[in-house]
Order: sequence, then structure tokens, then C-alpha cells
Amino acid sequence: MRDIEWKSVLDTASTAALEYLNSLPERPVLPEAADHGAILAALDCPPAAAGVDPAHVVDDLARDLRPYVTAQAGGRYFGFVVGGLHPAALGAELLVSAWDQNSPMFAATPGVAVAEELAARWFVDLAGLPPQCSVGFVTGGQMATFTCLAAARHELLRQVGWDVEARGLAGSPPLTVVVKTGVHVTVLRALRFLGLGEQALVSVPCDDEDRMRPDLLEDVLSGIHGPTIVVVECGNVNTGSFDDFTAVADIAEAHRAAGNPTWVHVDGAVMLLAAATPAMAGKVAGLDRLDSWSTDGHKLLNVAYDCGIAICANAAAHRAAMSVQAAYLEQDTGARDPLDWGPDFSRRARGVQVYATLRSLGRDGVVDLVERTTGLARRFADGLRKSGYAEIVNDVVSNQVLVRWLSPDGDNGRLADAVMAGVRAEGTAFFTGTTYRGERLMRISVSDWATDENDVDRALEALLRHARRAIA
Repeated sequence: MRDIEWKSVLDTASTAALEYLNSLPERPVLPEAADHGAILAALDCPPAAAGVDPAHVVDDLARDLRPYVTAQAGGRYFGFVVGGLHPAALGAELLVSAWDQNSPMFAATPGVAVAEELAARWFVDLAGLPPQCSVGFVTGGQMATFTCLAAARHELLRQVGWDVEARGLAGSPPLTVVVKTGVHVTVLRALRFLGLGEQALVSVPCDDEDRMRPDLLEDVLSGIHGPTIVVVECGNVNTGSFDDFTAVADIAEAHRAAGNPTWVHVDGAVMLLAAATPAMAGKVAGLDRLDSWSTDGHKLLNVAYDCGIAICANAAAHRAAMSVQAAYLEQDTGARDPLDWGPDFSRRARGVQVYATLRSLGRDGVVDLVERTTGLARRFADGLRKSGYAEIVNDVVSNQVLVRWLSPDGDNGRLADAVMAGVRAEGTAFFTGTTYRGERLMRISVSDWATDENDVDRALEALLRHARRAIA
């Protein structure tokens, strides 16, 4: 092996990383000068003929790119649904990068394969899901949903005598997908990838909290015959609400008993970890009776990007939809091969972060994470409600808050955008908006393990200050 100078690169990178992490408490959340042209000018250094020393490149990168990095892990990032970075996840990520493990098979990388196997087992146990569940670590909630729906497609068509992996979809029996009104766009995208298309969808109306109405689901299913996928949510992206899993499970069982192969998938990207929390038991009752679950490790669990988790109760269907065999590979060793459970072939050992973070948090730490972020979301809601400048649109049952800003001229959407723009520009916090049932609102997502009461109070002060300014 060539003699390589690693120390100078690691010293340079670790010094820059530590400076950045230490700056997070006071760092502007959004870069102050996020101008495309300026960023391009700072980074556009085409490769020279002679190349550049690696440590020098890393030093330049840290200097030139750092001013334009968004502080997503700083405790005051409340936009979209973006988790922070747990220290154990960061440490594991550094090791995984240094080890440079291409980890599709136990035979090639036995250590990280077993770490992922244990992480999968621990996560399933924490979520209270059936112990026989199979797990795939993928890039995010999008691909976790894709993986679970691929397993559903395989199993439902298998039950009516069609091998979709061998024969494709052309000429296959029709498969109906039932979703809620306002289903998350990643579900639609996954169906597109799977060749099912949006025209296969049937929508079920929701109640005022964006929960699928079981009575209307029952009505819809009464008119459907043949293979059926139903998609529900554990943590709605706008309201944070939970569908009625017990009612859905009962209805799905009746549909199945009537001769219709049925699979229920749970989009749990936002709040699947609520199942680990006794205080949320009423919200997640019946969750374990369904067929598959997808979530993002890089949301509430706070592992580094990227990490999604696909879980199936039917491991045989999961493996049949994903696994491939090749003569040159070393498979079927009796150990778990990661490539059997997700769409990636070459892949980083992203499950090692989950292993490290779960070990560090422990069961009590996971419970505290769910309850604390939910409590901080309520702190936001209480502060805004008491101010008189805003109304809370949703029932805050998890870590999501929907805010209607109250403009004297009636243009509440304009006021919401003005408040968000002002807070972003000064860098105190980061919020994003949504159009919910035709109305422009502000969303608050508390997903960072590092967020505390001081972060919420600072953000509240900035929000109300900019609301007063915009109204004046």
C-alpha cells in the first residue's frame, strides 16, 4: 500500500468541523449571503494539471463553503421536517467514512453487516413491531416507502398468480392503491417508480386533523375487488396527526377475508418513533397489526444524512422484491446480507449510525426525545396563541405545529410569508410554509434532539417581533 499522509487531512477536517459545531449556538441558521453567483465564484476552482495537496483542498473547502452552510443541526432549524445530528451518529459516520465499507454482503464486510443487523432488531423492538420483521437501511423515507410498496406489489400479485419480478406489470391483474386526501408526495413518487402510476389511486377524505376517515375507507373498499394496497400515516407532515390504526387494521382484515389480497403500509417518516413512547400508546394502537412501515432515521432519530428505514412484517415478500443473485458474489452464507433488503447494491453502512445512536440514547433516551420535541412544539403553540398575533390550526399531538398569522387586512398568507422571511434573513431561526386546504400557513417542525426551551423562546421572540413590524 502506498504511504499516505492521513494525519494532516484528518487534523484539518476535524479542526474545521469542531469550529463549525462550536459555532452552532450563535450561528445564523440560514447563511447571510446565500447568493448562487457568490457561492459559485467561491468554489469554482477547476482541477489543475498538477493537482493540490489533500489537506490544502480540505482547508480551502472548509474556508470557502462554511459561510454558505445552513445550520440544520443547530437547534433552531424548524423548517420542513429535518432532524439534527446526535454526537454518536457523527462519531459513527466518521468511522464509517474512514473504514470505507462497501457493504452489500456479510462476506465482504462482516462487521458492519452485523452492526446493521442489530440496529434493525433494536429499532423493531423499540417501535413495538412484530419481532419477525425484516429491515432495510436505505437513503431516506422516499426509498423506504418505495421498498415497502415493492414488497406489497410482489406479495399481492403473487397471491393472484402473477410473478411481477419475472413478468413485469404488462398484462398483470389490476392493483388498486388507496391513499388519504393529501397523501405525502413521496408516496406518489414511489408508486410512479413502481410502475403503478397515480391513476391507480383511490383517495379517501380526511377529518379536520388530516386523519383518514375509517368510515369512508370502509365505503371505498366495499367498491374495490382484487389486490389492494392501503397507505396510512404515523405523523402527518402538516398536523402531526396519527391515523386510526386499529380501525384500519379491522377494515383491512374484513377486506382480505372477502377475498381481496390486502396490504397496509404506514408512512411513518415523521413520527414512527412515537411507538416507543408509553405516552403515545393511544395514538399508535393497532400499528403493529399492519404490514409495512417506513421512516427516516435522519428525522427524529437524528442520525446523519442519509438514512431511511424500510420495515416489513412479511420478510419473504420483502426479500423477494429486493434480492438478486449473481455467480460472482458470495451470498447465502447464513448471515444477513444488506443487499437483500433494499434497492442499493453498492452502499455505505448507514445502519451503523442507527446502531450507535440507539446504543447512546437507550430506551429512555428515545422516549425522552419523542416527548421533549412534542413538548417543545406545544411551547411554540402556547406562545403564539397567547400573543394574539396568531392562531394554531392543528391539535398539537406530536412535533408539528400549523400556524395562521392574523393580519389586520385579512391577508394572513402575506403576513406569514413576511414573518418567515424576516426571521430567516436575520438568521435567528428557520421556518417554512405550506398551503393547507387552500390557505397559506406557517409550519413548525421540532425535530432536532439539541433544541431546548431557550431555542424555542428565542425563535418565538423573533417571530413576534417580525409580526409586529410587518403589521406596522
